[in-house]
Amino acid sequence: MSSESFENLSYEDRTFLPSQTFIDNANAKSDIYKEADTDRLAFWEKQANRLHWNQKWNQVVDWQLPFAKWFIGGKLNASYNCLDRHVIEGRGDRVAFYFEGEPGDTQTITYADLLSKVCKAANALKELGIKQGDRVAIYMPMIPEAAIAMLACARLGAMHSVVFGGFSADSLLSRIQDADASLVITADGGFRKGAPFALKPAVDEALKGETNVKNVLVVKRTGQETKFDTSKDIWWHELVDKQSGKHECEFFDSENGLFILYTSGTTAKPKGVYHTTGGYLTQAAFTHHAVFDLKTEKDIYWCTADIGWITGHSYVVYGPLINGATQLIYEGTPDTPSKGRLFELIEKYKVSILYTAPTLIRTWMKWGDEYPNKSNLSSLRLLGSVGEPINPEAWMWYREVIGKNNCPIVDTWWQTETGAIMISPLPGVTATKPGSAMKALPGISAEVVDDEGKAVGNGRGGYLVLTKPWPSMMRGVWNEPIRYKETYWSRFEGVYFAGDGAKLDKDGAIWLLGRVDDVMNVSGHRISTTEVESALVSHDVIAEAAVVGAKDEMTGQGIVAFVILRGGIESATGDALVKELRDHVAKQIGPIAKPRQIMVVAELPKTRSGKIMRRLLRDVAENRVVGDSTTLADPNVMKLISEGLKTGKSED
Repeated sequence: MSSESFENLSYEDRTFLPSQTFIDNANAKSDIYKEADTDRLAFWEKQANRLHWNQKWNQVVDWQLPFAKWFIGGKLNASYNCLDRHVIEGRGDRVAFYFEGEPGDTQTITYADLLSKVCKAANALKELGIKQGDRVAIYMPMIPEAAIAMLACARLGAMHSVVFGGFSADSLLSRIQDADASLVITADGGFRKGAPFALKPAVDEALKGETNVKNVLVVKRTGQETKFDTSKDIWWHELVDKQSGKHECEFFDSENGLFILYTSGTTAKPKGVYHTTGGYLTQAAFTHHAVFDLKTEKDIYWCTADIGWITGHSYVVYGPLINGATQLIYEGTPDTPSKGRLFELIEKYKVSILYTAPTLIRTWMKWGDEYPNKSNLSSLRLLGSVGEPINPEAWMWYREVIGKNNCPIVDTWWQTETGAIMISPLPGVTATKPGSAMKALPGISAEVVDDEGKAVGNGRGGYLVLTKPWPSMMRGVWNEPIRYKETYWSRFEGVYFAGDGAKLDKDGAIWLLGRVDDVMNVSGHRISTTEVESALVSHDVIAEAAVVGAKDEMTGQGIVAFVILRGGIESATGDALVKELRDHVAKQIGPIAKPRQIMVVAELPKTRSGKIMRRLLRDVAENRVVGDSTTLADPNVMKLISEGLKTGKSED
């Protein structure tokens, strides 16, 4: 058995320095790390002063492992910080959101407009009896009312629980029940892939279950026929539009609950990740300003995440609005009506900061360079990546084709649980390496440790842990303190471990290796699926790859790869391609990482958020009945993969 927690197999020696102009004008300078190291708590107090506090805190942090409280005694309002203060300070005419609907309808919403809309929504929620501490479920398409609903809840001190609009009625019900929501805010539907899709029927189906929901507030987005129960259902425009555009907000304790966001658990029951206000807003605002180098007077910022995910909470709603950003939000899919849609939007709105997921970047690679090359992307000055490790080839493509070699890339690591970015380059400070998140941000303490919890040192792999509390950390699993301790604090004593593997290269840069669950044990060597996927994608013909470990009598687990060819490449046949790819992996990583089996597929099984469901691929690789695939964007994908598995097998 290997003594390493993870094999450190691949390496990367390309580095990219920011330009001198970028360095000179950057928000964050190199001395920020020393400042945070010298006095970590003073550093976070300084960042907290970015916010408007109605009452100052009297204690920075109370750390009762594993529970933290930040800025104790302080009082503030999240909605006031996002909106009122900008209007009061004369920035009401600044655009907050450019909204582009998938059908091409648009809205331009200034900070003054947004404040008025949020006040109306808050008054409407108050009329429905919503008060501090209540929970409100939000199940919406990516339209302005989704952010308005979140900010209206925050304004009243109520907690929102946003449920991604792609989830089923059963998933919605379980989240409504766990949070004990008393109101659901939804829409008749949204537009996706050129057609309206319904949302309200899923809410109706969910509410057949036992809940304490008193009302359903429904935005009319598509105008499609919608079943309405007048004893419970209320049209948004009929209730909200008649309200006053003024609302005097109350200021709440720093530790007042802001939101619950559910994330998948190892059991069937999702975990309600619970965040409070002061610490979360402090880190969301600081990281958005420092990592994206936001220049509020000049930048048009676009984070492509849905508000149903933590990225949409921290880097569409709270972080950007606190910082007074002007941003683009887009409702639809990247390929409607053409595969160039997002690039056309970058040109149309002169987007300067783009924050998106490696899955989308690899999809763009698969479609081919001609789509981005048709649009003028010269407005871009900074690119970001979020959601999973980005392989070096996708990173380089992003830099060269989208950024035209002019844009620093910030590859960010963080989680629903951490609330805000934890590991990332600072774009005016860090010499970046393709595929590496580089180092912990100032004020964050991260280490890579072995099975015994000891730091591994450079050139070694292991488990990524966080050793000191941080302001935006989750405050627990909603109503399940024991589950919180067992899930995050039991693997290594006194430190936070959320299940990700990582390695340090010879220079100490951090490389994320994905979930520990996605580690294969091949002949006693623990190999990360991420590294094998990166090696496959570095081959000229491969656009995307998913790798799983399947049971193997000889080696414990065998590596099985599913690959998608790049656009414009003829469908390569059988054994010659498989041999070439296996040899390529062996050359890139080593013979131990050669896939046992490689299969060319048209698509990979992905959820609506773009996550690859490796569990289903493992079922196929081990010839089992394929598990529940209802959350896939296209459930037919698994049938096609299963039928094609008879080909593409190759063994030495």
